[in-house]
Order: sequence, then C-alpha cells, then structure tokens
Amino acid sequence: MIDPQLIIERLPEFFGARDGGPMLSSTDGLILTLELLGLSLLLGLAMAVPLAVARVSKNRALAGAVWLFGYVFRGTPLLVQLFIIYYGLAQFDWVRDSWAWRYLQDAYVCAILAFTLNTAAYTTEIIAGQIRATHWGEIEAARSMGMSQWLMLRRIVLPSALRRALPAYSNEVIMMLQSTAIAGLVTLADLTGVARRIYSESYMPFEPFLTAALIYLALTFGLVWLMKRAERRYLAFLAPRKQ
Repeated sequence: MIDPQLIIERLPEFFGARDGGPMLSSTDGLILTLELLGLSLLLGLAMAVPLAVARVSKNRALAGAVWLFGYVFRGTPLLVQLFIIYYGLAQFDWVRDSWAWRYLQDAYVCAILAFTLNTAAYTTEIIAGQIRATHWGEIEAARSMGMSQWLMLRRIVLPSALRRALPAYSNEVIMMLQSTAIAGLVTLADLTGVARRIYSESYMPFEPFLTAALIYLALTFGLVWLMKRAERRYLAFLAPRKQ
C-alpha cells in the first residue's frame, strides 16, 4: 500500500528543505538537478559549436581528433565516464599533485565535467550534421555577396544549422535531464539522491521514487513545451505556407 502521509511529509526534501528549514534553501534535490542540467548543457553547447566546425573541416587531422572524441564519449556509458572521472583519476599521482586536484576531488565538479563532455559529444554530431546539410543555395548566395569562408560560416551556415538542429537537440536536452539521475551515485543529493536517502531512512522504496519520477515527468513536460516554442519561433520559415 502507498503511504500518502510519507509523501506529504518528505516532499519538501525534494525541493531542498531539511530539518524544517525553508524550501529552496540548499542545493539538494530539484535545485541541484537543475544546476547539473543547466550548466552541463550550457558548457556542452559552448564546446560543441567550435567542435562541430572542426568536425566538418577539410583538415583531416583536426576532423579525426574530433571524431575520436565523439566516438569515445558516445560509445561508452555516461555512468562509466562519471566513475572514471570521480574515482579513477584519483589513482594517478600527477593528477593529485596538479592544480586540478582541488576541483576533481569535488563530486559536483566531476559530475558537471562528465555531463558536459558527454553532451558535447552528442551535440557536436548534431550540429555538424546540420552544417553538412546546409542548402547549397544559401552557400551560393553568400559567395555571390563576396563573403569570406569565416564570414559565411558566422553569418549564414552556423545560424542556419543551429536553428535546424533544434528538434534533434531537444531530444538531447531531455536525455541529459534523465542522465542527471546518476549523480546520486557519486554522493550528490539530486532528486534521485534524495529519493535514495528517504528510502534508506524509511525502508519504503515506492513512495520516494514515485515522487522523484513525477517531478522528473513534470520537468520533462516543461522542457518539451519550451523546446516546442523555440522550434515554432526559429523554424517558422520551414513550415508549409497556407494557400
């Protein structure tokens, strides 16, 4: 039987409240999940744009290096990548002796790093595919205006590719939201981490994980709505014209 009283009593913990404190007062639960999602998507997109340009470059060494990066991070589970960064790097003396160790011993930084690299790999291929799919007419029009290669890339190719990449990128955003659930496995108290904590204290698994699932579902609906709005705005020129 589901215990509604447990859900009501422990629900504030999913929004960052503990020990009777005010809601949204800490980085637990929902706030931490949104931070992990937002920062990883922002940093991943910032990495993906120049990497996508390099991926379609005529320089085979540069394009090959980006391909290898994407192959590694798209070909291995995100959980494994997170464990390697958080647990594996600590085995190397040169890592512990470097300036980066003060950051890499922090689970929050390691989670952001793993999520960023993973989403950057997928987003790079999404944008690179749309760069390749740029209509030849846009290229010819830019060349007829006397644009240089870089000016054409900045003003024509990249804006067009980023707009057309929105539908595929929407799926990547949703997948990253679901992927943040593994952050709890490296001691972070995101939504899933809070559910695990409540389960360990109450020994009732259904209620906390059901609550977390419903919050994830609400976040997914919200993200889908936002991405659909963005698609309607920035892809309006692709919609069929009414006769």
